[in-house]
Formats: sequence, structure tokens, C-alpha cells
Amino acid sequence: MSGHSKWATIKRKKGAADAKRGATFTKLIKAITVAAKMGGGDISGNPRLRKAVDDAKAQSMPVDNINRAIKKGTGELEGVNYEDNIYEAYGPNGVAIMIDTTTDNKNRTVSELRHTLSRNGGNLGESGSVAWVFHKKGQFILEKTSSLTEDKLMEIALDAGAEDIKDEDEQFEVTCDPASFDAVKAALDKAGLKCSSSDVALIPQNHVELSTKEEAEKMLKLMDILEEHDDVNKVYANFDIPEKLMEQME
Repeated sequence: MSGHSKWATIKRKKGAADAKRGATFTKLIKAITVAAKMGGGDISGNPRLRKAVDDAKAQSMPVDNINRAIKKGTGELEGVNYEDNIYEAYGPNGVAIMIDTTTDNKNRTVSELRHTLSRNGGNLGESGSVAWVFHKKGQFILEKTSSLTEDKLMEIALDAGAEDIKDEDEQFEVTCDPASFDAVKAALDKAGLKCSSSDVALIPQNHVELSTKEEAEKMLKLMDILEEHDDVNKVYANFDIPEKLMEQME
């Protein structure tokens, strides 16, 4: 397994519950507001906003909530001033972590992240300390089905600009240059292929293998706590848990 798909697979196998709906809506509203502020309120001309709105609809967010978030971003309604920040950190066993956040109070967010990391065997790093481990790529995760073969997926995705397709146990991982994200997504949608996740992600180029149950549980606990934080959008980390160890933890 590789990249963010590894963490998603681990969460599914461990049966981790999604964040509470209210907390999820909070994050989605932030994403819509920031996207509208940066690129305008026209979904057709703002890919980031289109992605944020699609994510909100997938979580059954009411249309009124979506429209208010867009208007707050464009300034039509008064709203909170959010900003994006990415923090670099180390987890237990030297695992490299990138924490993607949206916040209205950077000092509060940094303080809370530092506290969380220190209590769970990690620490914030300096700018550039772990960013080199990750490459920004468009990433699509598709669950395997009887009708979806690797050859079929390659024909559709590669023609649209995908760079690589990996067979990851129960799913396929498609990666592309971020500039090709919309084209690849459109091709997959046109072919009727549903993605369990699609995003521009930070994909690790190497991994730290966790070899004991204690190491794995400590890292998984930290990932859960970070992802539950209201200001955190995504957490990327370069750890790997061997399949045999995962089976012992189930």
C-alpha cells in the first residue's frame, strides 16, 4: 500500500467511524468558503470550489448551507476569515507527517497541534523538514469490482492523462499530475466509474515500516486525533503496517 490510500485502507479495516456529522460539516463549510474566496463563486470556473461542493453534497449537506458558505467566501455575506496552512511534523518512530489545515486562528491551531503531537510521541518540525518526502499528485481510489479490470482502468485513465495505476489489494490507485486532475476525473465519471475518494494529495515517496503492535497502535491513535481536529482537513504520513501485523490487530 502507498500514500494516503494506505491510511484510508487501515481505517476501513479497523472499522474506524467517520467524524461526527457536525464536525464534518464544519470542515466542509471551511473548504467551500476558502475556495470561493480564492477563486470566486462560479463553480464552473473554480475547480477547487467544485470539488468542495461535490464533497459537501456527498455528505448530504443542505444546499442552503452550501450557498451561504460560497457567499461568505465571495464577501456577499459577512463571514470568518479563514486561511490555509500546512504543517510539517514527526510522529513516533520518525514517521514524516504533513498536516493540511484551514483555520481562523493560526496561533490557536499551532498550539493545539503541538500539544497533540507532544502527548503522542511526536513533534512539529521546521519548514522543509519532511516536505521533501511527499509529492503532490492527483489521486483516485476505486474499489475493485467484477467488472472493473486493471486493463479497462488503464485504457480510460491513461488516455486522460493519468501517470500511474497501482493494484492495491482490494482497490486501484490512480495518480496523475495535479494539472490533469479534472481531465482524469471527467474521464472516470464519463465511464461510470465511481471513486471512493478523489483528491490532490501529498503522496509519500518512502515509508517507515512499523514492526510491532505497540508502534502501530501509537501511530494510528495519533492519526485519529489529528484528523478529528476541527481545523485539520487531511493528514498525510509515510508509515506502513505489514499485512500480518494488521491481521493481528483486527
